[in-house]
Amino acid sequence: MARIESVDLPKNKRIEIGLTYIYGVGMSKSKEILYKAHISIHTKVKDLNDEQIISIRNVLNRDYKLEGDLRRSEAMNIKRLIDIGCYKGRRHRLNLPLRGQRTRTNARTGRGTKKTIAGKKKAPRK
Repeated sequence: MARIESVDLPKNKRIEIGLTYIYGVGMSKSKEILYKAHISIHTKVKDLNDEQIISIRNVLNRDYKLEGDLRRSEAMNIKRLIDIGCYKGRRHRLNLPLRGQRTRTNARTGRGTKKTIAGKKKAPRK
């Protein structure tokens, strides 16, 4: 089993798919990494030798920000937006969508559960 960036890659999948288990690597970045490391995208993870794993690690360390560093920088960017009090920062603080989505009917997770309507008549008890 290959271990890259402290993530165990699934051994029965193609390396192209296996690299996407690393936070910050999608399909297009995965193909880019394999191209730079001169490895076929059809190779299974279990068929990689040590030299190929080392070349993948070198490409990742040299060219990309992944896992903990990426999470930390994203959290700092969000904290910066909140601190300066811009629109996106306020939306982050209120846990609401910030890219123009509607909130009247959707965004239930951010807004919480449905609330009862004030003044609505209840059915009489018998």
